[in-house]
Amino acid sequence: MSTTQEAFRNAMRCFATGVTIVTVDDRGQVHGMTANAFTSVSLDPMLVLVCVDRKAQTHAHLQTRQRFGINMLSEHQRSISEHYADEERDRKNAEQLTGARFDRTDHGTPVLEAALAYLECRLMSEQDAGDHTIFIAEVEDVVIRGGRPLLFFQSSYWTIGGEVE
Repeated sequence: MSTTQEAFRNAMRCFATGVTIVTVDDRGQVHGMTANAFTSVSLDPMLVLVCVDRKAQTHAHLQTRQRFGINMLSEHQRSISEHYADEERDRKNAEQLTGARFDRTDHGTPVLEAALAYLECRLMSEQDAGDHTIFIAEVEDVVIRGGRPLLFFQSSYWTIGGEVE
């Protein structure tokens, strides 16, 4: 049996995922990226993983800083997801363009206001995997705000009630 990258990509579109923004601080600047290749790994210790394309700018920031946040987006944060998914984005005007406002943890990690939940993570290990790196991190803090999630399915944004217009 053989397959193509296109067939694989089409199959992966059938898997509905939540949408997250990975945030990292670099000398006072918020850097981040939209990620749906994110999951829990372990409860003891509390570990998560996120997969990041090696060409993404955030990749180098994660390796350098070794600390990052995972912000789980609410159904009202589609524009924030789109902004951080765009490699050509205006990196200095996220708040003005999308309403993305950030608080900081005691470690300086950016926390997206109004996200459903937030995880403060400390990098434990990384593993090369094709054109991506799997970053495994220990969760050091959790903030839960609640609400309804932003979902991604068949290359479109959805909520629990249906497709987001």
